[in-house]
Amino acid sequence: MKLTRPIVIPAVLLAYLAVLAYIGFGDFASGRTSPLQYFGTIALTLVIIVLLHFSLKRRERLRRERQSDLTKNEHKNG
Repeated sequence: MKLTRPIVIPAVLLAYLAVLAYIGFGDFASGRTSPLQYFGTIALTLVIIVLLHFSLKRRERLRRERQSDLTKNEHKNG
């Protein structure tokens, strides 16, 4: 399986989110951060990462279709 942008970029961002959530857990556990702020930030970030994944997947599909059309037209005209 080839690793493409729609897989790699969200995976890196998920790893980054996991590290930040781990670092921020101390503030949450000590009461300096509210549960809504801590878990809300994590949830919102996950939603954004999922939307990014689907957006990148769509762009990749459109790029492949455009490349396919260009190849077909080259063979047709050449």
